[in-house]
Amino acid sequence: MSLLEIEDLVVRYPGRGRRAAPFTAVDHVTLDVRKGETVGLVGESGSGKTTVGRAVLGLAPVSSGRIRYDGGEIHACTRTGRRALAARIQVVFQDPYTSLNPAMSVADILSEPLVAAGAGKARARGRVGDLLDRVGLPSDAADRYAREFSGGQRQRVAIARALALDPELVICDEPVSALDLSTQDRILRLLLDIQHRTGIAYLFVSHDIAVVRHLSHRVAVMRRGKVVEFGTCRQVTSEPAHGFTEELLLASPVADPLRQRERRERRRARRRTDVDPRRQGAS
Repeated sequence: MSLLEIEDLVVRYPGRGRRAAPFTAVDHVTLDVRKGETVGLVGESGSGKTTVGRAVLGLAPVSSGRIRYDGGEIHACTRTGRRALAARIQVVFQDPYTSLNPAMSVADILSEPLVAAGAGKARARGRVGDLLDRVGLPSDAADRYAREFSGGQRQRVAIARALALDPELVICDEPVSALDLSTQDRILRLLLDIQHRTGIAYLFVSHDIAVVRHLSHRVAVMRRGKVVEFGTCRQVTSEPAHGFTEELLLASPVADPLRQRERRERRRARRRTDVDPRRQGAS
């Protein structure tokens, strides 16, 4: 059964100039996320993938289409409805250096969503140690500030904050792109371990199809606001049906310099000069 259903979603922004045509960031996108699975949403910068996640969270305007969660429509939720949804849908943002309040201790960061949801301060504080343990951080981290941690540790704090309300779905918006490769691997393993233990679902947004391949059950490929391919991870990454998916695969780095050079040359051979139709008429 689908937990999240996105049907024919359009997100359109007004043009910058007085006579500029509107810019369509998301163009009739349809996809779903089932309970306990990870759907990777991959595409180049500006493809609209992050905007899809923001629309689900109520942070981007829905021009048309539907977003359903557990059978109920959420794209037009009131502020009160959105607050109720916060316990079921959470987010991990891209940059752990800006997504955590530097003036708050880790204990305050982790207890804040619990207090906002109605838990008493004492009860919320009592959950902090358990949350830190779930993401592999020591209990003494509670009294420290985010600025005292490395990028990977900060992202663990951000993941712990997302888990505080025991959500069913977490939208991961490029959660490892700001981290080095070894730290990326540790965070991805952590996300997989959490999913295996809790049955949580992820909508995992990334520009890197190699990262998406490691933890996704299904993969949706976006280009210029549209989903151009959607299927199982094996189908999309081993037998791509769309030329752009193949380009993304060719862009993934490999350790062998000769293979990397061959990929680069094949990618260059596939490129064509064209104009993004969504930007035509924009100033």
